[in-house]
Amino acid sequence: MNVSLTPELEKLVQRKVRSGRFNSASEVVREALRLMEKRDQVKAEVRKKIATGVESARAGRLSDGEEFFAQLEAEQDEQILAEGLAGETEAAVA
Repeated sequence: MNVSLTPELEKLVQRKVRSGRFNSASEVVREALRLMEKRDQVKAEVRKKIATGVESARAGRLSDGEEFFAQLEAEQDEQILAEGLAGETEAAVA
């Protein structure tokens, strides 16, 4: 396979190889394609979650924003407390 790059992209690939992180231009391109695929997967997941939320809203299943964030904050506080207690227990055993 032969790929044509703009001069700017060619310089970018060369800089990546010179940095020592990659051994060849092919490695740079493979990594770029892997990252692009991952980004596409994340975007698809976000779109799916948005669609689910829109469906819920249309069905009348809505959450109050204030209540949601209050619950989220309470859960985080519980987690922080639990982690703190676990750390104290480990310290007492040592």
